[in-house]
Amino acid sequence: MAETSKTATLSIDGKDFELPMHSPTAGPDVIDIRKLYGQAGVFTYDPGFTSTASCDSTITFIDGDKGELLHRGYPIDQLAEKSHYLEVCFLLLYGYLPKAAELEKFENTITRHTMIHEQMYNFFRGFRRDAHPMAIMVGVVGAMAAFYHDSTDINDPRQREIASHRLIAKMPTIAAMAYKYSVGQPFVYPRNDLDYAANFLHMCFSVPAEEYVVDPILSRAMDRIFTLHADHEQNASTSTVRLASSSGANPFACIAAGIACLWGPAHGGANQACLEMLKEIGDPENIPEYIARAKDKNDSFRLMGFGHRVYKNFDPRAKVMKQSADEVLDLLGVENNPILATAKELEKQAVADPYFAEKKLFPNVDFYSGIILEAMGFPTSMFTPIFALSRTVGWISQWKEMLNDPQNKIGRPRQLYLGETERDYVDIENR
Repeated sequence: MAETSKTATLSIDGKDFELPMHSPTAGPDVIDIRKLYGQAGVFTYDPGFTSTASCDSTITFIDGDKGELLHRGYPIDQLAEKSHYLEVCFLLLYGYLPKAAELEKFENTITRHTMIHEQMYNFFRGFRRDAHPMAIMVGVVGAMAAFYHDSTDINDPRQREIASHRLIAKMPTIAAMAYKYSVGQPFVYPRNDLDYAANFLHMCFSVPAEEYVVDPILSRAMDRIFTLHADHEQNASTSTVRLASSSGANPFACIAAGIACLWGPAHGGANQACLEMLKEIGDPENIPEYIARAKDKNDSFRLMGFGHRVYKNFDPRAKVMKQSADEVLDLLGVENNPILATAKELEKQAVADPYFAEKKLFPNVDFYSGIILEAMGFPTSMFTPIFALSRTVGWISQWKEMLNDPQNKIGRPRQLYLGETERDYVDIENR
């Protein structure tokens, strides 16, 4: 906990209450209200917890006004440009950039634990053939607790580390199997000679009938998608993981809870919503009409993939993602894909429009990631599972941090009750 350097005074009915304030290393000061109810008999009211710090953390920091995202102090654009996903995983998990030998050992551990228990294949066959991949992932990840009993004791640091490595290693396999099952193709086992991103693409797009070689440009783009989505502070799914963890739940149940939360269209489905918008626009010729609608206050239409709830300036991840999108589209082309052609033209026209510049509605990471995944051949139903795969390390890092926090206690939000007060039960014949 940060040091208390000053206090805030709250006046209620003529009585003053002194509340300690904590100063972080970055971001606004925080008023500590933990003893407020005991001292003053009142709760605070903050739907969505948008003005409430639920924990202290050393992992990720966001400054929405500056357009800044730091992992352990390192800017996301530097990590995406100079690093790769598994190194970022190490950074998030352990708090520092690894030396060469440490990184090699970590990569070797993850690479050699990508297979899942053979009996887990039966879980997939229990789902309907048209089951959404996210529904499959929620079920299968939660079921891991039934197979890996040696890593469910949250009080054992070694078991926590084993569970962390297993989830990072096996999540691409589970996501790829969910995809293969949804399209009726045979499962593809992971390969230890491929890197993390290339292995995922190989499991998704190779078939037993022919050789499949992963293009390095696509592998690099996939790795950047993983990196740029690795963690994002105390968002809805991360808070869900922390809340589930506060009860003492096993790590697989906690991560399954995070996946379930991410499934919501307001959280993990933004890039899917963007692609659906592009399909609605249909043709580049229709873009001026939709831009006009987006600027019309009386029209409910909004441009998906532009602007961000947290970033009030620009999304620092978007610049790197745009570079990858340009590389992928140059490789694969857009001539025969009207969605991608529409996306490129929409980006061009929106960026040039003064209205969007004034409102700071710049293309965000979801706009470009959707374009990349569409170009690679992923259906929109796989966008959120890929997001879940990427975010797993962030969830685990936050989970581990919470378990090591001496101030950790079970989450128990309060409420503003507006229902009936006490009344007597009425027998059914007298109602």
